[in-house]
Amino acid sequence: MAYQTIGRGQVPVTPRERADRGRAARRHTPRSGQGDFEAHSRGQDPLEVIERQSASRVPELVPLRYGRMAESPFRFYRGAAAVMASDLAATPVSGLRVQLCGDAHLMNFRLLGSPERNLLFDINDFDETLPGPWEWDVKRLAASFVIAGRENGFTDRESSAIVRTCARSYREAMRSFAALKHLDVWYTKADARQLEATIAPSLTRPARKRLHAGLSRARTRDSRKAFDKLTQLVDGERRITSSPPLVTPLAELLPPPGRDQLQDQLRALITDYARSLPSERRHLLQQFTVVDMARKVVGVGSVGTRCWIILLLGRDGDDPLFLQAKEAQRSVLADFAGESVDTHQGERVVAGQRLMQAASDIFLGWKRTEGIDGKERDFYVRQLRDWKGIPQPSLMVPRDMDLFARLCGATLARAHARSGDRIAIAAYLGRSDVFDRAVARFATAYADQNERDHQALVNAITSGHISARTE
Repeated sequence: MAYQTIGRGQVPVTPRERADRGRAARRHTPRSGQGDFEAHSRGQDPLEVIERQSASRVPELVPLRYGRMAESPFRFYRGAAAVMASDLAATPVSGLRVQLCGDAHLMNFRLLGSPERNLLFDINDFDETLPGPWEWDVKRLAASFVIAGRENGFTDRESSAIVRTCARSYREAMRSFAALKHLDVWYTKADARQLEATIAPSLTRPARKRLHAGLSRARTRDSRKAFDKLTQLVDGERRITSSPPLVTPLAELLPPPGRDQLQDQLRALITDYARSLPSERRHLLQQFTVVDMARKVVGVGSVGTRCWIILLLGRDGDDPLFLQAKEAQRSVLADFAGESVDTHQGERVVAGQRLMQAASDIFLGWKRTEGIDGKERDFYVRQLRDWKGIPQPSLMVPRDMDLFARLCGATLARAHARSGDRIAIAAYLGRSDVFDRAVARFATAYADQNERDHQALVNAITSGHISARTE
């Protein structure tokens, strides 16, 4: 019998045998059981999980992370991927694995630019990417819709319907991908203009206007825009504008000689990381010159990890390239899904991103470097901005969020279909809505738990157990 490799394992090569494998998984993990979540069986305290993460981060930025997470249950959720990883590890799984995003909440689905200069809709954040059970991404995405819906004042019935739409979209898209040939799956992408034509008629009028404006604005969010916003002329030379604690130029971060040492290390990082790029992109990068650097605070869950922005200039002073070098730590999933085959955490992020995205940044690469404290750390590098449109869930009414959930579900299915056994997963999911309803039940239960965890953080800050700061 012939076999083929899918993900990390080998499965029977015929579509029928692969489908049989998926249907067989229902016997040990019924689809209805995917809705189970038992908060009382938790093995870890959520605040302890978050504080352990903080131990490896820049100390003076950790209170800012807590301050952002304390703002709302949704912001807490965005920063609590490690908490949910532990919780998901105790939930039922089918035994079918894919390359996971690892942090598939709704804010990590957005508009991005392809190397061919097309605007696509895709997953964006891969800091936690790792092979694991496909259900984990689906459930993290589903719960994010309930949490965001509650923040908008949606009823539980409305939020549950949105989650069912998301799960149904994932299920139906996976079944469609199961019928496609390998190359057809690989070439599938969500072109933004086609999506606009498809979904705009179903959106509310304000949402249609926001979508059209967002598509136009996304194409302006590039190195040129970052250059205009984040830099200024100082004594005739272009420098990154200081805006601490969010953006802190090296000149303000450290006194010499530490500043000079760090500057040399970051220059070397950019020079050496180029070896991880294809030769033609390495050639392009080598035509630019580093002129300034700064530390930047990004995201919610990433606050406190080391993140640098590097300004490079090309032909002249009006030809900018902004790169972001972001620290890549061990995935929060590793304790539960297994270690990455890539010992370099930056390479893990890049490999996962290239596998899941339809098209990736041309400057995406990785490098391990030694800090001024003598410790080695892994980084991945990409453009700071390369056409980006970020969703605004707080402005969505239930009908708009339902459409967005449909889009996210299908996009996640496409990303999983590239790496996992799409035929087996589709057969496990089946044609009925059993899985959809189970995921909705899980998402509601987990949103309840997330609210309790958020309140625990707020209480810890109020009591002085945890120090937090606003920006």
